[in-house]
Amino acid sequence: MVVFGNLEGKLVFCKECGKEYSEQAAFCPGCGSPTPNGQQEKKAVWSSGRLIISVISMVLCLLILFQSCAAGISNALQDNGATSGTSGMMLAFCMLLAGIIGAVTRKSKSQIVTMLPGAFYWFGSLMTFGTGSTYGDLPIWGGVSFFFGAVFVAAGLKMKKF
Repeated sequence: MVVFGNLEGKLVFCKECGKEYSEQAAFCPGCGSPTPNGQQEKKAVWSSGRLIISVISMVLCLLILFQSCAAGISNALQDNGATSGTSGMMLAFCMLLAGIIGAVTRKSKSQIVTMLPGAFYWFGSLMTFGTGSTYGDLPIWGGVSFFFGAVFVAAGLKMKKF
C-alpha cells in the first residue's frame, strides 16, 4: 500500500467497490464515491452572534415600546397629527417578532430561515423613515434595526450551498 503525505489514521473499506482507503479521505480512490467523512453538512453561520442580537432585540423592544407610548400620548395631547408613536410601536413589534424568530432558528441550516428575521428587522426600519418629528430616537432605533437585519441577511448569504 502506498501512503501519500501524512495520512495517518485508520483504513476503512469502500461500500461500493471494497477498496481500502483512509478514513480522512473525502472520496474513494478506487471508484470515486463520496465517503461518510466527505459528505459535509451545512453549518449554522454566526449562530451565537444571531442569538445575542435576538436577545438584545427583545430587550430593546421594551424600551422602544415604552418610548413610543410616551410619544403617542404626547402626539395625542398636542393634537399635532404626528405618527411617530405608532411607527415606534410597529418597529417594536417587528423587532420582537424578529428576535423571537432569530432565537428559535439560530441553528437552522437553511438560508431562507436564517434571513427571515432580517426581513422583519428591515420592514421595521422602513417604517421609521421620516417619522422622527416628536420622537427623535426613532430613526436611531430604525438604524439599529437595519443593522440587525443586515447581520441576519449576511449570515444567510454566507451559508454554503450544497
